[in-house]
Amino acid sequence: METRLNKYLAECGICSRREADKLIESGKVFVNGHVASMGEKVTGEDEVWVGKKALGGKPKTTVLAFYKPVGVTCTEKDKYAEKIINDFINLPYRVTYAGRLDKDSEGLLLLTNDGDLIDAVMRGAHRHEKEYVVKVNKEITPEFVEKMEKGVYLKELEQTTRPCQVKPIGKYTFHITLTQGLNRQIRRMCKENGYEVTHLKRIRIMNVELGKLTPGKYRELTDEELTELYQSAGMKK
Repeated sequence: METRLNKYLAECGICSRREADKLIESGKVFVNGHVASMGEKVTGEDEVWVGKKALGGKPKTTVLAFYKPVGVTCTEKDKYAEKIINDFINLPYRVTYAGRLDKDSEGLLLLTNDGDLIDAVMRGAHRHEKEYVVKVNKEITPEFVEKMEKGVYLKELEQTTRPCQVKPIGKYTFHITLTQGLNRQIRRMCKENGYEVTHLKRIRIMNVELGKLTPGKYRELTDEELTELYQSAGMKK
């Protein structure tokens, strides 16, 4: 099966597709002894080199559930960040995240080397569910719940959020299930209603749950989880 070269390099853990395009354009990638061209396709039978490094083929498709701790920045490279995701992941190849969590939030991230899965999970039109536990600075009222569920106009983003599910589980704590992922969405929604988020944790992405994972730890998804995840994303595993 043929794969576009930039995608192949990304799946081998060399870099992102965008960075792969730059490597190819600069003449640093070789296929079967010739300088690779943009848009070229390869198979597992081809010899691919990046500079003086020969690639040994694509690693297996990996999907991880990772518990991002508070204070960790969702980035792979940032010299100004105190802690980044790669500080916690010990793999011989690159994985990246599907859906961000801001530095002050914690909980479930999906990490994978399957770029198509990342695109499918992050595509807002698919309305994939993400569930959170949120604590706020004052008592939750029925009016607050109603306003959150109907959708909130976010002035800073000039956009109204989609209707969502909100279930109080304590005086100051509630579950919220979203089908979109606007920047700092829950914090902005609460702020527009006069509340401040004091703690935010994501506990589910689609069919994958945070479960008993502890901060900074990760696990591979089970076969059952992977099958359901790919089906929900409209993809074949």
